[in-house]
Order: sequence, then C-alpha cells, then structure tokens
Amino acid sequence: MPRPDLPAPVTPLRLRAPIGLACDASCTVWRDAVVDIEASGRLGHCGPAATAPEWSGPVRDLTGILLPGLVNTHAHTPMTVLRGMGGDRPLLRWLREVIWPAEARLRPADVRAGMLLGSVEMLRAGVTTSAEMYFHGEELVTAVLDSGARLVQTGAIIDAPGWDWRAMLTGIADWIDADGLRFGSGERVELGFGPHSAYTLPPAALAEVAAAARERGALVQIHVAESPAEDAAQRAEHGSVPALLESLGVLDGRVLAAHAVHLSDDDIALFAARRVGVAHCPGSNAKLASGIARLSDLRAAGVGVGIGTDGPASNDDLDLWQDMRLAAMLARLSTRDSAALSAADALLLATQGGAAALGRSDIGTLTEGAWADLIHVDVDEPAFAGGLAVPDEHLLANLVWANGSRRISDVWVAGEPVIAAGEPTRVDRHAAQVAAGSVTQRLIQPVNAT
Repeated sequence: MPRPDLPAPVTPLRLRAPIGLACDASCTVWRDAVVDIEASGRLGHCGPAATAPEWSGPVRDLTGILLPGLVNTHAHTPMTVLRGMGGDRPLLRWLREVIWPAEARLRPADVRAGMLLGSVEMLRAGVTTSAEMYFHGEELVTAVLDSGARLVQTGAIIDAPGWDWRAMLTGIADWIDADGLRFGSGERVELGFGPHSAYTLPPAALAEVAAAARERGALVQIHVAESPAEDAAQRAEHGSVPALLESLGVLDGRVLAAHAVHLSDDDIALFAARRVGVAHCPGSNAKLASGIARLSDLRAAGVGVGIGTDGPASNDDLDLWQDMRLAAMLARLSTRDSAALSAADALLLATQGGAAALGRSDIGTLTEGAWADLIHVDVDEPAFAGGLAVPDEHLLANLVWANGSRRISDVWVAGEPVIAAGEPTRVDRHAAQVAAGSVTQRLIQPVNAT
C-alpha cells in the first residue's frame, strides 16, 4: 500500500489578510486577520492581528480573504474520465447503461489518472478535502499524495458481476489494520468503508461491513435514498432504508449517508438520534432529476450536513462553490422561504459542517490545533468592486453568491502550499489533463475496438 516517507517539517509562516473567516459556528469575520502556520502543519493563533502573539518567523501579507479549505463530503472523483457520458438519463439507467459498463473497462492506472486530475481541479477551487467512494483505493491514495490534497477514502464495496464484496471488505479491513485509519504527511489520508447501497448489497453484507468498521472506529459512507426507484424493494420490506440500516446495526458507528433525498420525518429523527452525517449533493440530484433533499428539515433536526459534488460524471464538475449556491437556492425554493439558507449558512455547510458530517474537528475551520488547510481568495474581482469595508453579511454574500471559486489564488494543505497563483505546485496540470483525456478517448471507442 502507498505510504510515502514523511517530508521535512513545514516552514512556520504567519499569514496576514484584510479578512479572515473562522468558519466557526457563528461564521466569525475577522478584520485585519492573522493566521499562524506552525512547523507541525497545524494552526497556531487565528484571529485579529490586535490579539496575535509576538512572531519571529516569516510573515506573508495577503490582499484578500483567508478561510479554511472546503470539504467535499461525497465524491467519486476518478470519474473525471467519464465526464459527459450519458448525462440525459435518470440515475438507474445512467448507472446500468453507461457508467457501470464503462467502469468495468477501467484499469488501475486509469483510476489514478482520473483522481489526479480531479484532485487538481478541486484544489484550484479551494477544496482541500474530499470523501471518496471508489475502487482501486491504492491508486486514489497515490494520486492525492502526489497532488498534496487531503482524502477520506472509503473503499467501494458492491455485490455485482465481476465484483466480490467479501474480498473488497477484507481488503479494506486489512489495509486499515496495516497502516491505521490515518497516515501520510499531515495525516492526509483517512481510510474507511464504502458499501455502495442497500440495493447493491444483501443485508448480511451491510451488517458485516458495519461490524468491521465499528471494530476499527472507521467511517462508513453509503448511498441512501437517492432516487425514488432505486430502493423500492428495501422500503417496501423495511419501511425505509434508514430503518433497514438501523435494524442491521449499521447506524451504531460512524456513518455518512450520501444524498439522503427521500427521507420521512421518522428517518430524519433516526439520523439525528444516531448522529448520522449527511452529504447533500444538490447538483447531482438536480441533474439526474433524483429530487430535492429536505435540507432545512435535516438542519432543524440537528443532523450534521455537509455538501458533496458527487462524481464529476453526474454533476459534472468538482466546484463545491456551485453546489454551495445551489444548496441555498433549492432550500429557499422548496420551502418558499428566502431566508432558509443564508450565505453564511451555505459557507458553513462546505467547511465546518462538512467536517462534522465526516466526524472530523481538525479540518474545516480556522481554529488553533486544526490542520493548516487554508485558501486565499484574491479580491481583485468585480464581485468585490464595493471593497471589503462592507458589513459582514454583505461581504459573505459577495463571496458566496457572486465570487465563488473564480479567484482562488493560494491553497495550503497541512501548511504546505499546493496552489500558488491559481496553479498546482506539485503537479503539471496540463500533463494531468492529457493523461485523463487519453483514458476518456479509449473508453468512448466501441468495445470491440479496444
């Protein structure tokens, strides 16, 4: 399994910016902000310059907004090589007619190429952490360690022709036992289990996966109630997919429910009681016409919710800012309440909320002791023509509604600069695009020609 040697310690650095966003529960805005990166790759002081301690190391003065890296709570990022395929079909037809046959032709190196390109794409949009569900996990880990991003890899487990779910389960468990739940520089990699869904695995398999995850304290990421047709048999027999998962003991451990569109009041109450996190994927759900998740009801019940892009073949990009805005718009539209989700609320879903949905408190916020995963937004942009000396609510609205990812100039992960002047520091972006593009070209050729 890939596990590179740890590099030299991070060079301590003080960052000073006109605006700092803590992305704490109150979405605190600091004016004249200071954020210290320590040699450990974690954050030291975070807050106004007036309260900052003495500093003898280097200082970098920034011109814009400093905030924590975004957290993509649900993705199948290697699917960058499948982007654009079969996009006008509903979920199950899209999977069965287009995606699963194409994935059956993927080689391990193809998965690595797709993940590397997607990791670069996310970093350039300020997404520093992604929670993935895919196969050939070693290739995903290698690609992410190459790009410098952060990864929660929940290895896919599915019962389908050509796949042995028991072998997939054993492989993940053995990997965690060998390398631990987290490893790599700055603990960049976390391992978990990714049972695909209740409709692609028998109940006995779901129970076994849950037991293996509980034994190791690992996250279980699973698709739940994404579209009305997918799990009709499970709902007919058990009342709902959450009720089935509860009966099998799946909800006894750390669980992330991806999509969770079609939930009843009882399902939402169960998720709240069991502290299940939800990955809300509004872009994918809208494109595949799967439905609109009950985001306002989930939040009101106290369910931890983050935002996910889903795969780049069903979204079709990995820009979490777009999903952030769409989440707010759909919440307002579905409730007919223009205050259902504010710009601050949306930003927190993509940062602290996403981290909480994953059961993490060390990312998604500018807090002393958290990992120094940071993004700098350049404000030389029409969205900020009015300047930064505007009320906090106005500032956040301009950032979330108008600017988004257009001017992400710098990104750090565990204190290491991985994006500078908008381009990756570790990876040749153009070479990554060529490598992934060659995979796509092979996949779109007729099967008998490959």
